[in-house]
Amino acid sequence: MNSVEATRLSETAPIAVRTLDHVTVVVGDLEASRAFYVDVLGMLEVPRPAFSFDGLWFQSGPTQIHLILEYDGSGPAGNLVPSEHRGARTHHFAFQVDDAHACAARLQELDVPIVAGPKERPDGAVQVFVCDPDGHVVELTSGSGESPPGVE
Repeated sequence: MNSVEATRLSETAPIAVRTLDHVTVVVGDLEASRAFYVDVLGMLEVPRPAFSFDGLWFQSGPTQIHLILEYDGSGPAGNLVPSEHRGARTHHFAFQVDDAHACAARLQELDVPIVAGPKERPDGAVQVFVCDPDGHVVELTSGSGESPPGVE
């Protein structure tokens, strides 16, 4: 391939997204959210830059959750989807876990309401869905171990 062809290809090639870096949610109570993400989900609280607004960052593996405490310059805290529609087929983000069934049992021990599942997907993965203190739907999934085509 010559340099003209390489330039043309670079101008038409899609952006090469590598991985999900973080998910940001706006919350109404940082301490309640810390308790959920650290004490229930086992995430690690990590340092956060000195922004001009309050928030917290948590990490599990390479993925982070960024919380912003609701203020005049943010969006509204919480999930705007009515609670009766919060479950497996609405806005949510997912974490891989070793055993979704064991997670469901632990969630019950901790009195964390399960909004859907545990249930098995057609590919064999098992999903369970809960809400954080502000109603953001969080999926915990374990299972098939198969990567989508083109993913190693």
